[in-house]
Amino acid sequence: MVLKLGIDEAGRGPVVGPLVLAGCLMDEKYEQELKKLGVKDSKKTTKEQREKLEEEIKKRAETFEIIIIPPLEIEDKNTHGILLNELEAIAAAEIINRINKGFSKIKVIIDCPNPNTENWRQLVLSKINDKSTLEVACEHKADVNHIAASAASILAKRVRDKEMIILNEKYGNIGSGYCHDPITIKFIEENLKKYENDGIFRKTWATWKTAVAKMNQKKLGDF
Repeated sequence: MVLKLGIDEAGRGPVVGPLVLAGCLMDEKYEQELKKLGVKDSKKTTKEQREKLEEEIKKRAETFEIIIIPPLEIEDKNTHGILLNELEAIAAAEIINRINKGFSKIKVIIDCPNPNTENWRQLVLSKINDKSTLEVACEHKADVNHIAASAASILAKRVRDKEMIILNEKYGNIGSGYCHDPITIKFIEENLKKYENDGIFRKTWATWKTAVAKMNQKKLGDF
């Protein structure tokens, strides 16, 4: 049995909502089967497809782990000099540490957010407790090129989808939370003062700062 642990994220770029990392450990023998079922990078799937694929992935996975990083944690770490790339490396290593128990050999493949894959790989390795049974690779487009990472991508996206449903139910129509979403931008502009302390926004993002500047400009125009 050849075990592969794919790790990927969902929600790296949004201005609203959490960053989610998922790790999916599976026997290599299921890769082609999952590929035929339609497992691929979550960005290339619909919400309905992800719902079905999540079930199929979990049926075949040896185990999986999810880490949810809320905006407040992202902001707090940012103010202490831990930027998103490092935060993601720490979370990826935590997933490996949780899963790496009792298995003789695991091939780890992580979708890398850093232009320098080797530097980021070394950062991840520095946070892993026991590397003796691991073979760790960090690649760009791992979620496209490796089914285990594609499966992790779908699991991460499903969790973020669910988290955004909760936020939309509580706050109204937030949209996707992504910076390019006009619904999200409108929500921020109309509610940034009302909900600014609720911990749902990433206030260091340019989208947030632009909305604040726009609001301040309107106030100046009142005089």
